[in-house]
Amino acid sequence: MIELDLAFDAQALTLNDGASGELGDERFWARDLRLWIETMREDRSSHCPSSLRTADEVSLGLRFTDDATIRELNGVWRQRDEVTDVLSFANLDGESNWPDAGSVELGDIVISVETACRQAAEHHHSLGHELRWLVSHGLLHLLGWDHPDDTSLQAMLSQQERLLENGGSVQSHGVRTVDADL
Repeated sequence: MIELDLAFDAQALTLNDGASGELGDERFWARDLRLWIETMREDRSSHCPSSLRTADEVSLGLRFTDDATIRELNGVWRQRDEVTDVLSFANLDGESNWPDAGSVELGDIVISVETACRQAAEHHHSLGHELRWLVSHGLLHLLGWDHPDDTSLQAMLSQQERLLENGGSVQSHGVRTVDADL
């Protein structure tokens, strides 16, 4: 099994929906991320950089923040002065830039907990489910997935469903639409 080095920041995570404290536990997220990365590595039919398939160690950052901070980040990095649910900052873009090394630095995933809470309520599921949905979406972006059109968006959402089904702790409820500009 791959070794995962996770830089985890959950300071903005407030559990006001009765969810257990596991959402603020680095081990919970490390387990899911490790499983999802292994799933991507083993599935030869899915888009996964070849260097990730052979790496011994993967590192990435996961930060839960608030709407104000994610809006600021979105403005600075994407020139969009608006709140979003998840941002991914990939360390490497394009398959040719991925080094063949024992260790791969994927980048960072930043999620607004405030937006996740609103979306969980809108979709009638738990904050835990919404956060897992957003983390899996962010991970796929770190692995080079994107959704500039409806076809690629549907492929990405289907892959998220497969990852969530493999996680075991949250049942998926079918592919849902998201903003194609994320």
